[in-house]
Amino acid sequence: MPPITKNLLIINVLMFMATFVLSRYGINMTSLLGLHFFMASDFRPHQFFTYLFMHGSFEHLFFNMFALWMFGRIMEQVFGPKRFLTYYMVCGIGAGLVQELAQYIHLLIALPGYALHPQEQLSEALNLWTTVGASGAVYGILLAFGMTFPEERMFIIPFPFPIKAKYFVVGYAVIELLSAMLRSGDGVAHMAHLGGMLFGLLLILQWRTPGGIQRNFRNWWNKHSRPKSSKFHYRRNTKFSDEMDYNKRQQDWQTEIDRILEKVKTHGYGSLTDEEKRKLFDASGRK
Repeated sequence: MPPITKNLLIINVLMFMATFVLSRYGINMTSLLGLHFFMASDFRPHQFFTYLFMHGSFEHLFFNMFALWMFGRIMEQVFGPKRFLTYYMVCGIGAGLVQELAQYIHLLIALPGYALHPQEQLSEALNLWTTVGASGAVYGILLAFGMTFPEERMFIIPFPFPIKAKYFVVGYAVIELLSAMLRSGDGVAHMAHLGGMLFGLLLILQWRTPGGIQRNFRNWWNKHSRPKSSKFHYRRNTKFSDEMDYNKRQQDWQTEIDRILEKVKTHGYGSLTDEEKRKLFDASGRK
């Protein structure tokens, strides 16, 4: 098993065990390390990191760790250990930020005059809004798997037929979005799940897009903010053949990367040649 995935599994299990052991001595790990609402008295900045390693129940821990083992070890082989850890933490912290924003919006809607309420009573009530679990980071890993192996067929209970990974990921996102709108009081941080997928998508696009998202946005803005003229259109059309050549090279490159990823999935990362490893590494950080 790849080192980052293995160590994440170990840390999460140890933290879950420590929660029960220390509770016998009056130490509430969830209160200390879980992510509280930023307006609550128990909120601390470090909780954006520590809440990822806390879980509310054995079922919560089991399903998160099962998904981490199932998909995380594959994506770590694709991304490499350092990039995979970066991706995991960005998705997890991003999920926490989105959850905080969702809770703030909920507070504005449910209690529009909250500033008029006694601050001590309000803070005590807000301390109950505590988010725990690695679900946001795990949902980001599911997204990465679906984007890397979109045609991979998966058997998902209770469906008796295989489902392509891309449809599996989209389906999960739709379910979480509907749950966030219709079942906001079920005790599940649906917006955190969506936040993990959102930050994962942005990071993958940043890595995959030549020049990064911000550079391409600037190019798009400069292109569409110019005054239109016949001279401008003529100069742009003269580059058509160059654009076709560029697109052809990009398509050939993507075909080669898809072949290497399929080889990793079938035979493992160790089966790659040095040249294939170099290409895969370049693809993961190509700009």
